[in-house]
Amino acid sequence: MATIVLLTDRTADEVLPAASGLLLDLKTEHLSVAGVGDVLALRPQAIVVDAVENPGQGHAVLRALHERRPDPPVLVVVERRDLERFRWDEVADELLFPGAPEVEIRLRLSMLRRRSGSVEDTTVRLGPLTLDVGAYRVSLLGRPLDLTYKEFELLRFLAERPGRVFTRPTLMREVWGYDFYGGTRTVDVHIRRLRAKLGPEHEGLIETVRGVGYRAADL
Repeated sequence: MATIVLLTDRTADEVLPAASGLLLDLKTEHLSVAGVGDVLALRPQAIVVDAVENPGQGHAVLRALHERRPDPPVLVVVERRDLERFRWDEVADELLFPGAPEVEIRLRLSMLRRRSGSVEDTTVRLGPLTLDVGAYRVSLLGRPLDLTYKEFELLRFLAERPGRVFTRPTLMREVWGYDFYGGTRTVDVHIRRLRAKLGPEHEGLIETVRGVGYRAADL
């Protein structure tokens, strides 16, 4: 499980509420220049700096981190209105906007790990299914499946949480994001396509909970 340190004077749910759904060891530390050394001593896989409520303090902490040349990549959470207030690109490796959906957070962390050369186990299994998250490959009993990006993300979201039921609006928010304006029928269409690619013998890996939504089988 990846360890992420979040530097903030708020709770993690206030900064990035969707992060709670990720398989992360999320540690929260104060947004303080003086505490930068202690944060690096934790040897996290990534550092996230909350610059939403206090952009100046956030930038100061980022600058202090940058001067220490940390091994883990650094992300900043910043409001769009504050993008031009500071040169975030000089002190951070990536940025997130408040309210970023789970799929976006996961994707940005994955991109950062790839750029930094970090290696971790990125395999998700659901019965006979194997998902290679890093390479975006899926195999069923060793046979590769040709999935679209959204089909893969939907399957991964469910497979990482077997047995948990998710409503269509929740899946829309977490897989397609807050800015997607399509209807919830989009979820049904993608589930139907996934089941068709899994075939009659394995379509039951994705279960329908009548009147609620969908879940991955708890095998």
